[in-house]
Amino acid sequence: MTAIRMVSSVLLLVLMQSGALCARRFRGGRNPQPRRAPPPPTYRADRGDTTESFPLDFTAVEENMDNFMTQVKNLAQSLYPCSAQKLDYDMKLNFLENTSVTCNDGSPAGYYLKESRGSRRWLIFLEGGWYCFNKENCDSRYETMRRLMSSSKWAQTKTGTGILSPLPEENPHWWNANMVFIPYCSSDVWSGATAKTEQNGYAFMGSLIIQEVVKDLLTKGLDNAKVLLLAGSSAGGTGVLLNVDRVAELLEGLGHTGIQVRGLSDSGWFLDNKQYHCTDCVDTVSCAPTETIKRGIKYWGGVVPDKCKQTHEGEEWNCFFGYRVFPSIKSPVFVVQWLFDEAQLTVDNIQLTGQPVQEGQWRYIQNLGIELRNTLKDVPAMFAPACLSHEVITRNYWIDVQVKGTSLPRALHCWDRSLHDNRNNKAPPKGCPVHLIDSCPWPHCNPTCPTIRDQFTGQEMNVIQFLMHMGFDVQKMAQQQGMDPSKLLGMLSSGS
Repeated sequence: MTAIRMVSSVLLLVLMQSGALCARRFRGGRNPQPRRAPPPPTYRADRGDTTESFPLDFTAVEENMDNFMTQVKNLAQSLYPCSAQKLDYDMKLNFLENTSVTCNDGSPAGYYLKESRGSRRWLIFLEGGWYCFNKENCDSRYETMRRLMSSSKWAQTKTGTGILSPLPEENPHWWNANMVFIPYCSSDVWSGATAKTEQNGYAFMGSLIIQEVVKDLLTKGLDNAKVLLLAGSSAGGTGVLLNVDRVAELLEGLGHTGIQVRGLSDSGWFLDNKQYHCTDCVDTVSCAPTETIKRGIKYWGGVVPDKCKQTHEGEEWNCFFGYRVFPSIKSPVFVVQWLFDEAQLTVDNIQLTGQPVQEGQWRYIQNLGIELRNTLKDVPAMFAPACLSHEVITRNYWIDVQVKGTSLPRALHCWDRSLHDNRNNKAPPKGCPVHLIDSCPWPHCNPTCPTIRDQFTGQEMNVIQFLMHMGFDVQKMAQQQGMDPSKLLGMLSSGS
Protein backbone atom coordinates (compact mmCIF):
# COMPACT_ATOMS: atom_id res chain seq x y z
CA MET A 1 0.00 0.00 0.00
CA THR A 2 2.92 2.35 0.80
CA ALA A 3 4.39 1.80 -2.66
CA ILE A 4 1.01 2.53 -4.25
CA ARG A 5 0.79 5.77 -2.32
CA MET A 6 4.28 6.80 -3.38
CA VAL A 7 3.49 6.12 -7.04
CA SER A 8 0.17 7.95 -6.72
CA SER A 9 1.90 10.92 -5.14
CA VAL A 10 4.40 11.16 -7.99
CA LEU A 11 1.58 10.82 -10.52
CA LEU A 12 -0.39 13.62 -8.88
CA LEU A 13 2.70 15.85 -8.84
CA VAL A 14 3.23 15.34 -12.56
CA LEU A 15 -0.44 16.01 -13.27
CA MET A 16 -0.39 19.16 -11.17
CA GLN A 17 2.62 20.47 -13.06
CA SER A 18 0.94 19.64 -16.36
CA GLY A 19 -2.24 21.29 -15.14
CA ALA A 20 -0.40 24.48 -14.28
CA LEU A 21 1.16 24.59 -17.75
CA CYS A 22 -2.20 24.05 -19.42
CA ALA A 23 -3.81 26.57 -17.12
CA ARG A 24 -1.34 29.24 -18.19
CA ARG A 25 -2.44 28.77 -21.81
CA PHE A 26 -6.11 29.17 -21.00
CA ARG A 27 -5.51 31.94 -18.51
CA GLY A 28 -4.31 34.25 -21.24
CA GLY A 29 -7.87 34.45 -22.58
CA ARG A 30 -9.24 35.64 -19.25
CA ASN A 31 -7.91 39.19 -19.57
CA PRO A 32 -6.02 39.15 -16.27
CA GLN A 33 -4.86 42.43 -14.74
CA PRO A 34 -1.14 43.19 -15.13
CA ARG A 35 0.83 41.73 -12.26
CA ARG A 36 4.12 42.90 -10.81
CA ALA A 37 6.95 40.42 -10.74
CA PRO A 38 6.57 38.60 -7.42
CA PRO A 39 9.31 39.16 -4.84
CA PRO A 40 11.74 36.30 -4.36
CA PRO A 41 10.15 33.55 -2.25
CA THR A 42 11.34 33.46 1.33
CA TYR A 43 9.96 30.13 2.41
CA ARG A 44 13.26 28.54 3.57
CA ALA A 45 13.55 28.32 7.32
CA ASP A 46 16.59 29.78 9.10
CA ARG A 47 19.56 27.88 10.52
CA GLY A 48 19.30 24.90 8.25
CA ASP A 49 15.72 23.90 9.03
CA THR A 50 13.86 22.00 6.34
CA THR A 51 12.48 24.03 3.46
CA GLU A 52 8.97 25.39 3.98
CA SER A 53 7.03 25.27 0.72
CA PHE A 54 3.53 24.60 -0.60
CA PRO A 55 3.34 20.80 -0.52
CA LEU A 56 0.85 18.67 -2.32
CA ASP A 57 -2.47 18.99 -0.53
CA PHE A 58 -3.47 15.54 0.65
CA THR A 59 -5.96 16.71 3.26
CA ALA A 60 -8.77 16.56 0.72
CA VAL A 61 -8.33 12.78 0.38
CA GLU A 62 -6.81 11.97 3.72
CA GLU A 63 -7.21 8.32 4.77
CA ASN A 64 -9.31 7.53 1.73
CA MET A 65 -7.34 5.96 -1.12
CA ASP A 66 -10.44 5.45 -3.29
CA ASN A 67 -11.18 9.15 -3.27
CA PHE A 68 -7.51 9.88 -3.86
CA MET A 69 -7.40 7.75 -6.99
CA THR A 70 -10.71 9.19 -8.17
CA GLN A 71 -9.23 12.67 -7.92
CA VAL A 72 -6.11 11.62 -9.85
CA LYS A 73 -8.27 9.97 -12.53
CA ASN A 74 -10.52 13.01 -12.88
CA LEU A 75 -7.54 15.34 -13.12
CA ALA A 76 -5.89 13.15 -15.74
CA GLN A 77 -9.07 13.02 -17.82
CA SER A 78 -9.52 16.78 -17.60
CA LEU A 79 -5.98 17.38 -18.84
CA TYR A 80 -6.19 15.05 -21.86
CA PRO A 81 -5.84 16.50 -24.40
CA CYS A 82 -5.23 19.78 -22.54
CA SER A 83 -4.32 21.69 -25.69
CA ALA A 84 -7.58 20.86 -27.43
CA GLN A 85 -10.17 21.93 -24.88
CA LYS A 86 -11.05 24.75 -22.53
CA LEU A 87 -11.14 23.40 -19.01
CA ASP A 88 -14.39 23.96 -17.14
CA TYR A 89 -13.31 26.17 -14.26
CA ASP A 90 -16.58 28.03 -13.81
CA MET A 91 -18.93 27.93 -10.84
CA LYS A 92 -22.57 27.27 -11.76
CA LEU A 93 -25.57 29.22 -10.47
CA ASN A 94 -28.01 27.44 -8.14
CA PHE A 95 -31.08 29.02 -6.54
CA LEU A 96 -32.09 28.13 -2.99
CA GLU A 97 -34.46 25.22 -2.40
CA ASN A 98 -36.23 27.37 0.20
CA THR A 99 -37.85 30.01 -2.01
CA SER A 100 -39.09 32.03 0.96
CA VAL A 101 -35.54 33.27 1.58
CA THR A 102 -34.96 35.99 -1.00
CA CYS A 103 -32.96 38.98 -2.18
CA ASN A 104 -34.07 42.53 -1.30
CA ASP A 105 -36.67 42.70 -4.08
CA GLY A 106 -38.17 39.25 -3.45
CA SER A 107 -36.28 37.52 -6.28
CA PRO A 108 -34.76 34.14 -5.36
CA ALA A 109 -31.43 34.11 -3.54
CA GLY A 110 -28.79 31.61 -4.58
CA TYR A 111 -25.13 30.69 -4.92
CA TYR A 112 -22.51 29.64 -7.45
CA LEU A 113 -20.88 26.23 -6.97
CA LYS A 114 -17.89 24.41 -8.43
CA GLU A 115 -17.59 20.92 -6.98
CA SER A 116 -14.23 19.21 -6.52
CA ARG A 117 -14.99 15.54 -6.22
CA GLY A 118 -12.74 13.76 -3.78
CA SER A 119 -12.06 16.92 -1.81
CA ARG A 120 -13.35 17.23 1.74
CA ARG A 121 -12.64 20.94 1.97
CA TRP A 122 -15.24 23.60 1.22
CA LEU A 123 -14.81 27.33 0.80
CA ILE A 124 -17.93 29.51 1.00
CA PHE A 125 -17.34 33.15 0.00
CA LEU A 126 -19.59 36.08 0.95
CA GLU A 127 -19.54 38.93 -1.56
CA GLY A 128 -19.24 42.53 -0.36
CA GLY A 129 -20.80 45.77 -1.62
CA TRP A 130 -21.67 48.32 1.09
CA TYR A 131 -25.33 48.43 2.27
CA CYS A 132 -28.35 50.72 2.62
CA PHE A 133 -30.10 51.67 5.86
CA ASN A 134 -33.42 53.35 5.06
CA LYS A 135 -36.02 53.30 2.30
CA GLU A 136 -34.65 56.38 0.55
CA ASN A 137 -31.09 55.17 0.06
CA CYS A 138 -32.28 51.59 -0.56
CA ASP A 139 -34.48 52.94 -3.39
CA SER A 140 -31.45 54.79 -4.77
CA ARG A 141 -29.31 51.65 -4.46
CA TYR A 142 -31.96 49.65 -6.32
CA GLU A 143 -31.84 52.11 -9.23
CA THR A 144 -28.05 52.29 -9.48
CA MET A 145 -26.80 48.91 -8.15
CA ARG A 146 -29.68 46.52 -8.77
CA ARG A 147 -27.36 43.51 -9.06
CA LEU A 148 -26.70 43.89 -5.31
CA MET A 149 -30.44 43.74 -4.50
CA SER A 150 -31.87 41.35 -7.07
CA SER A 151 -30.99 38.07 -8.78
CA SER A 152 -32.96 38.89 -11.92
CA LYS A 153 -29.85 39.46 -14.06
CA TRP A 154 -27.31 37.16 -12.48
CA ALA A 155 -25.12 35.28 -14.95
CA GLN A 156 -25.40 31.49 -15.12
CA THR A 157 -21.69 30.97 -14.41
CA LYS A 158 -18.90 32.74 -12.55
CA THR A 159 -15.12 32.30 -12.76
CA GLY A 160 -13.25 32.30 -9.47
CA THR A 161 -10.13 34.40 -8.90
CA GLY A 162 -7.66 34.65 -6.04
CA ILE A 163 -8.59 32.22 -3.28
CA LEU A 164 -11.56 31.07 -5.42
CA SER A 165 -9.32 30.20 -8.37
CA PRO A 166 -8.99 26.53 -9.39
CA LEU A 167 -5.44 27.22 -10.68
CA PRO A 168 -2.61 26.05 -8.40
CA GLU A 169 -0.37 28.86 -9.66
CA GLU A 170 -2.88 31.48 -8.46
CA ASN A 171 -4.25 29.63 -5.44
CA PRO A 172 -1.56 27.24 -4.15
CA HIS A 173 -3.36 25.95 -1.05
CA TRP A 174 -7.13 26.00 -1.78
CA TRP A 175 -7.21 25.40 -5.55
CA ASN A 176 -8.80 21.95 -5.26
CA ALA A 177 -11.48 22.80 -2.68
CA ASN A 178 -15.20 22.84 -3.41
CA MET A 179 -15.82 26.52 -4.24
CA VAL A 180 -19.01 28.40 -3.35
CA PHE A 181 -19.66 32.08 -4.11
CA ILE A 182 -22.76 33.63 -2.52
CA PRO A 183 -23.76 36.86 -4.32
CA TYR A 184 -24.63 39.76 -2.02
CA CYS A 185 -28.24 40.77 -2.62
CA SER A 186 -29.50 41.61 0.88
CA SER A 187 -27.79 45.00 1.51
CA ASP A 188 -27.60 44.27 5.26
CA VAL A 189 -23.96 43.24 5.87
CA TRP A 190 -25.22 39.63 5.86
CA SER A 191 -27.11 40.20 9.12
CA GLY A 192 -30.80 40.49 8.26
CA ALA A 193 -33.61 38.07 9.05
CA THR A 194 -36.63 40.08 7.88
CA ALA A 195 -39.00 39.15 5.04
CA LYS A 196 -40.33 41.66 2.53
CA THR A 197 -43.42 43.54 3.66
CA GLU A 198 -45.68 46.18 2.12
CA GLN A 199 -44.45 48.64 4.70
CA ASN A 200 -40.71 48.49 4.00
CA GLY A 201 -40.84 47.15 0.44
CA TYR A 202 -37.63 45.13 0.83
CA ALA A 203 -36.50 41.86 2.37
CA PHE A 204 -33.32 41.81 4.45
CA MET A 205 -32.35 38.16 4.81
CA GLY A 206 -28.56 38.01 4.56
CA SER A 207 -28.07 35.84 7.64
CA LEU A 208 -30.84 33.46 6.53
CA ILE A 209 -29.39 33.20 3.02
CA ILE A 210 -26.11 31.86 4.48
CA GLN A 211 -28.01 29.32 6.58
CA GLU A 212 -30.05 28.08 3.61
CA VAL A 213 -26.99 27.81 1.34
CA VAL A 214 -25.29 25.60 3.94
CA LYS A 215 -28.40 23.40 4.19
CA ASP A 216 -28.57 23.03 0.40
CA LEU A 217 -24.86 22.15 0.19
CA LEU A 218 -25.30 19.29 2.65
CA THR A 219 -27.09 17.43 -0.14
CA LYS A 220 -24.21 18.15 -2.55
CA GLY A 221 -21.32 16.72 -0.51
CA LEU A 222 -20.83 19.18 2.34
CA ASP A 223 -22.10 16.47 4.71
CA ASN A 224 -18.80 14.64 4.07
CA ALA A 225 -16.64 17.73 4.59
CA LYS A 226 -13.66 17.89 6.90
CA VAL A 227 -13.15 21.69 6.78
CA LEU A 228 -15.53 24.52 5.90
CA LEU A 229 -13.91 27.94 5.47
CA LEU A 230 -16.43 30.81 5.53
CA ALA A 231 -14.68 33.70 3.78
CA GLY A 232 -15.74 37.15 2.67
CA SER A 233 -14.51 40.59 1.63
CA SER A 234 -15.62 44.07 2.77
CA ALA A 235 -19.27 43.76 3.89
CA GLY A 236 -18.75 40.04 3.33
CA GLY A 237 -15.74 40.13 5.65
CA THR A 238 -17.89 41.67 8.38
CA GLY A 239 -20.53 39.06 7.50
CA VAL A 240 -17.99 36.33 8.32
CA LEU A 241 -17.47 37.76 11.82
CA LEU A 242 -21.25 37.91 12.35
CA ASN A 243 -22.06 34.44 10.99
CA VAL A 244 -19.16 32.00 11.40
CA ASP A 245 -20.36 30.72 14.80
CA ARG A 246 -23.96 30.53 13.54
CA VAL A 247 -22.81 28.27 10.69
CA ALA A 248 -20.88 26.06 13.14
CA GLU A 249 -23.91 25.85 15.43
CA LEU A 250 -26.22 25.04 12.49
CA LEU A 251 -24.04 22.12 11.38
CA GLU A 252 -23.65 20.85 14.92
CA GLY A 253 -27.42 21.04 15.45
CA LEU A 254 -27.97 18.99 12.29
CA GLY A 255 -25.60 16.31 13.55
CA HIS A 256 -22.52 17.21 11.48
CA THR A 257 -20.14 17.56 14.40
CA GLY A 258 -17.07 16.43 12.43
CA ILE A 259 -16.94 19.50 10.16
CA GLN A 260 -14.35 22.06 11.30
CA VAL A 261 -15.80 25.54 10.66
CA ARG A 262 -13.35 28.42 10.28
CA GLY A 263 -13.57 32.05 9.18
CA LEU A 264 -11.52 34.29 6.87
CA SER A 265 -12.45 37.98 7.13
CA ASP A 266 -10.95 40.25 4.45
CA SER A 267 -11.28 44.06 4.69
CA GLY A 268 -14.23 43.80 7.07
CA TRP A 269 -12.48 44.98 10.26
CA PHE A 270 -13.87 48.53 10.43
CA LEU A 271 -13.35 51.08 13.21
CA ASP A 272 -16.07 53.08 14.91
CA ASN A 273 -13.76 56.09 15.06
CA LYS A 274 -14.51 59.80 14.75
CA GLN A 275 -14.66 61.11 11.18
CA TYR A 276 -12.05 63.60 9.92
CA HIS A 277 -14.91 66.05 9.49
CA CYS A 278 -18.60 65.46 10.08
CA THR A 279 -21.27 65.80 7.39
CA ASP A 280 -25.02 65.31 7.20
CA CYS A 281 -26.02 61.65 7.32
CA VAL A 282 -27.50 61.09 3.85
CA ASP A 283 -26.00 57.79 2.65
CA THR A 284 -23.41 55.17 3.60
CA VAL A 285 -20.53 57.34 2.35
CA SER A 286 -21.43 60.61 4.11
CA CYS A 287 -22.59 59.09 7.43
CA ALA A 288 -20.36 58.14 10.33
CA PRO A 289 -19.99 54.32 10.46
CA THR A 290 -21.64 54.08 13.88
CA GLU A 291 -24.68 56.08 12.76
CA THR A 292 -25.34 54.02 9.62
CA ILE A 293 -25.10 50.75 11.53
CA LYS A 294 -27.35 52.04 14.35
CA ARG A 295 -30.01 52.89 11.79
CA GLY A 296 -29.38 49.82 9.65
CA ILE A 297 -29.60 47.15 12.33
CA LYS A 298 -33.12 48.35 13.20
CA TYR A 299 -34.18 48.60 9.54
CA TRP A 300 -32.82 45.15 8.68
CA GLY A 301 -33.84 43.29 11.82
CA GLY A 302 -30.15 42.49 12.07
CA VAL A 303 -28.89 39.40 13.93
CA VAL A 304 -25.59 39.44 15.84
CA PRO A 305 -23.72 36.69 17.76
CA ASP A 306 -25.43 35.86 21.06
CA LYS A 307 -22.42 36.46 23.31
CA CYS A 308 -21.71 39.84 21.70
CA LYS A 309 -25.39 40.73 22.00
CA GLN A 310 -25.26 39.99 25.73
CA THR A 311 -22.12 42.10 26.13
CA HIS A 312 -23.63 45.07 24.26
CA GLU A 313 -27.29 44.67 25.17
CA GLY A 314 -29.30 47.59 23.80
CA GLU A 315 -26.31 48.68 21.69
CA GLU A 316 -25.96 45.65 19.42
CA TRP A 317 -24.55 47.88 16.65
CA ASN A 318 -21.18 47.48 18.41
CA CYS A 319 -21.04 43.89 17.11
CA PHE A 320 -20.54 45.09 13.52
CA PHE A 321 -17.06 46.36 14.42
CA GLY A 322 -14.34 43.72 14.35
CA TYR A 323 -12.45 44.51 17.51
CA ARG A 324 -15.70 44.52 19.52
CA VAL A 325 -17.21 41.29 18.17
CA PHE A 326 -13.99 39.25 17.85
CA PRO A 327 -13.62 38.37 21.57
CA SER A 328 -17.04 36.69 21.47
CA ILE A 329 -16.29 34.43 18.47
CA LYS A 330 -15.59 30.77 19.29
CA SER A 331 -14.59 29.53 15.80
CA PRO A 332 -11.03 30.09 14.54
CA VAL A 333 -10.89 33.24 12.40
CA PHE A 334 -8.05 34.63 10.24
CA VAL A 335 -8.25 38.41 9.76
CA VAL A 336 -6.88 40.13 6.64
CA GLN A 337 -6.90 43.92 6.84
CA TRP A 338 -5.08 46.71 5.00
CA LEU A 339 -3.79 49.15 7.63
CA PHE A 340 -4.94 52.04 5.44
CA ASP A 341 -8.24 50.73 4.15
CA GLU A 342 -9.78 52.87 1.39
CA ALA A 343 -13.36 52.14 2.48
CA GLN A 344 -12.54 53.19 6.06
CA LEU A 345 -10.95 56.41 4.81
CA THR A 346 -13.98 57.08 2.60
CA VAL A 347 -16.47 56.87 5.48
CA ASP A 348 -14.06 58.95 7.56
CA ASN A 349 -14.36 61.70 4.87
CA ILE A 350 -10.73 61.55 3.74
CA GLN A 351 -10.65 62.26 -0.01
CA LEU A 352 -7.59 60.90 -1.81
CA THR A 353 -8.30 62.31 -5.27
CA GLY A 354 -7.66 65.76 -6.67
CA GLN A 355 -5.44 68.05 -4.61
CA PRO A 356 -2.62 66.76 -2.37
CA VAL A 357 -3.67 65.73 1.10
CA GLN A 358 -3.46 68.45 3.75
CA GLU A 359 -1.26 68.08 6.82
CA GLY A 360 -4.24 67.42 9.10
CA GLN A 361 -5.48 64.67 6.77
CA TRP A 362 -1.99 63.17 6.60
CA ARG A 363 -1.83 62.97 10.41
CA TYR A 364 -5.32 61.43 10.45
CA ILE A 365 -4.26 58.75 7.96
CA GLN A 366 -1.15 57.87 9.98
CA ASN A 367 -3.21 57.71 13.17
CA LEU A 368 -5.66 55.37 11.45
CA GLY A 369 -2.80 52.91 10.87
CA ILE A 370 -1.82 53.16 14.54
CA GLU A 371 -5.42 52.60 15.70
CA LEU A 372 -5.85 49.57 13.46
CA ARG A 373 -2.58 48.04 14.70
CA ASN A 374 -3.76 48.46 18.28
CA THR A 375 -7.08 46.70 17.62
CA LEU A 376 -5.34 43.81 15.84
CA LYS A 377 -2.50 43.14 18.28
CA ASP A 378 -4.39 40.44 20.18
CA VAL A 379 -5.76 38.66 17.08
CA PRO A 380 -3.81 35.35 16.90
CA ALA A 381 -4.02 34.85 13.12
CA MET A 382 -3.87 37.91 10.91
CA PHE A 383 -2.21 39.56 7.90
CA ALA A 384 -2.06 43.36 7.89
CA PRO A 385 0.06 45.10 5.22
CA ALA A 386 0.69 48.87 5.43
CA CYS A 387 -1.04 49.52 2.11
CA LEU A 388 -3.75 51.84 0.85
CA SER A 389 -6.26 49.45 -0.71
CA HIS A 390 -9.50 47.55 -0.13
CA GLU A 391 -10.16 43.80 -0.47
CA VAL A 392 -7.51 41.32 -1.54
CA ILE A 393 -8.33 37.60 -1.26
CA THR A 394 -10.15 37.41 -4.61
CA ARG A 395 -7.64 39.61 -6.48
CA ASN A 396 -5.26 37.85 -8.83
CA TYR A 397 -2.32 39.68 -7.20
CA TRP A 398 -3.16 38.36 -3.72
CA ILE A 399 -0.21 35.98 -3.87
CA ASP A 400 2.28 38.83 -4.45
CA VAL A 401 1.67 40.90 -1.30
CA GLN A 402 3.96 40.03 1.60
CA VAL A 403 4.38 41.04 5.22
CA LYS A 404 7.85 40.43 6.66
CA GLY A 405 8.70 38.10 3.79
CA THR A 406 5.56 35.94 4.05
CA SER A 407 2.77 35.97 1.46
CA LEU A 408 -0.92 35.78 2.35
CA PRO A 409 -1.44 32.28 0.83
CA ARG A 410 1.60 31.11 2.79
CA ALA A 411 0.25 32.61 6.03
CA LEU A 412 -3.13 30.91 5.49
CA HIS A 413 -1.36 27.62 4.84
CA CYS A 414 0.59 28.04 8.09
CA TRP A 415 -2.68 28.78 9.90
CA ASP A 416 -4.25 25.60 8.52
CA ARG A 417 -1.22 23.61 9.66
CA SER A 418 -1.25 25.15 13.13
CA LEU A 419 -4.95 24.33 13.59
CA HIS A 420 -4.33 20.76 12.44
CA ASP A 421 -1.33 20.41 14.76
CA ASN A 422 -3.25 21.86 17.70
CA ARG A 423 -5.99 19.26 17.25
CA ASN A 424 -3.33 16.54 17.28
CA ASN A 425 -1.36 18.02 20.22
CA LYS A 426 1.67 18.75 18.05
CA ALA A 427 4.01 21.70 18.40
CA PRO A 428 3.36 24.52 15.88
CA PRO A 429 5.58 24.32 12.76
CA LYS A 430 8.79 26.37 12.80
CA GLY A 431 9.27 29.20 10.32
CA CYS A 432 5.54 29.33 9.62
CA PRO A 433 4.14 32.65 10.97
CA VAL A 434 0.43 33.41 11.31
CA HIS A 435 0.52 36.82 13.08
CA LEU A 436 1.83 39.27 10.48
CA ILE A 437 1.50 43.04 10.73
CA ASP A 438 3.61 45.76 9.12
CA SER A 439 5.37 48.17 11.45
CA CYS A 440 6.31 50.91 8.96
CA PRO A 441 4.29 54.09 9.59
CA TRP A 442 2.80 55.35 6.33
CA PRO A 443 0.65 54.07 3.43
CA HIS A 444 2.45 51.93 0.88
CA CYS A 445 5.71 51.78 2.84
CA ASN A 446 5.55 48.04 2.10
CA PRO A 447 7.19 47.54 -1.35
CA THR A 448 4.89 44.60 -2.20
CA CYS A 449 1.70 46.71 -1.94
CA PRO A 450 -0.60 46.67 -4.99
CA THR A 451 0.23 49.22 -7.68
CA ILE A 452 -1.33 52.64 -7.26
CA ARG A 453 -2.57 54.53 -10.32
CA ASP A 454 -3.25 58.23 -10.70
CA GLN A 455 -7.03 58.72 -10.57
CA PHE A 456 -7.00 61.07 -13.56
CA THR A 457 -4.20 59.87 -15.87
CA GLY A 458 -4.33 56.15 -15.07
CA GLN A 459 -0.52 56.12 -14.90
CA GLU A 460 1.26 54.06 -12.29
CA MET A 461 2.71 56.02 -9.36
CA ASN A 462 5.91 55.00 -7.56
CA VAL A 463 6.19 55.29 -3.79
CA ILE A 464 7.75 58.78 -3.81
CA GLN A 465 5.15 60.16 -6.28
CA PHE A 466 2.35 58.70 -4.21
CA LEU A 467 3.67 60.06 -0.91
CA MET A 468 4.19 63.51 -2.44
CA HIS A 469 0.56 63.40 -3.63
CA MET A 470 -0.38 62.50 -0.07
CA GLY A 471 1.37 65.66 1.16
CA PHE A 472 4.46 63.81 2.44
CA ASP A 473 7.14 66.26 3.62
CA VAL A 474 10.53 64.58 3.14
CA GLN A 475 12.43 67.13 5.22
CA LYS A 476 10.00 66.92 8.14
CA MET A 477 9.70 63.14 8.07
CA ALA A 478 13.49 62.72 7.90
CA GLN A 479 13.84 64.97 10.91
CA GLN A 480 11.24 62.92 12.82
CA GLN A 481 13.10 59.71 11.93
CA GLY A 482 16.48 61.24 12.83
CA MET A 483 18.07 60.75 9.41
CA ASP A 484 19.35 62.69 6.44
CA PRO A 485 16.60 63.58 3.87
CA SER A 486 18.64 62.15 0.98
CA LYS A 487 18.98 58.85 2.83
CA LEU A 488 15.21 58.71 3.40
CA LEU A 489 14.58 59.37 -0.31
CA GLY A 490 16.99 56.57 -1.20
CA MET A 491 15.18 54.15 1.11
CA LEU A 492 11.82 55.07 -0.40
CA SER A 493 13.16 54.68 -3.95
CA SER A 494 14.47 51.19 -3.17
CA GLY A 495 11.26 50.18 -1.39
CA SER A 496 12.97 49.79 2.00
